[in-house]
Amino acid sequence: MQWKDIPMTECLRGGEAEMLQFAVNRVRRQFAWKTGNLTASQLRQQHPPSTMTLAGLVKHLAFVEAGFTARAAQRPIEAPWDVRDWVANDNWAWESAVTDDPQELYQLWYSSVERSQATWAELCADDGLDVLIDEGNPDWITSRRRILVDMLEEYLKHTGHADVLREAVDGLRGNDPE
Repeated sequence: MQWKDIPMTECLRGGEAEMLQFAVNRVRRQFAWKTGNLTASQLRQQHPPSTMTLAGLVKHLAFVEAGFTARAAQRPIEAPWDVRDWVANDNWAWESAVTDDPQELYQLWYSSVERSQATWAELCADDGLDVLIDEGNPDWITSRRRILVDMLEEYLKHTGHADVLREAVDGLRGNDPE
């Protein structure tokens, strides 16, 4: 798969849920373009003093897709994320990505995106964004709206990182593919 495989339709009409899903899809395409079609060594390249890699970004955002979406749907997180001790090592996705096969890494992210898109379409069609998410901690009750906005924010931040890293790797620049 590649960035062109992420559906993109203009959102000129519709409600808040449709506009937010459009915004997330647009930045997903930008992220896919900035991180796509690279070799293992390009994905693993660091640019000191930062230890961040494009591989780490891809795997981290696969986790973000799975985690944020599971939370919004009030479902358990799926594999491979369900077997990790995130308290003991919340850097696992970043660190392990540098040894992952690029095709497996891309597949992990694209499949996370596909599952997330389907789930969010279902969630927004059913009850919308006003559903409250209560995980038993009175200090952290949120809504689907907040989770979707947080996911957009996470993508915007890391697409900016990918933009800088990709330019350093091979000179690719710009905001949108084609």
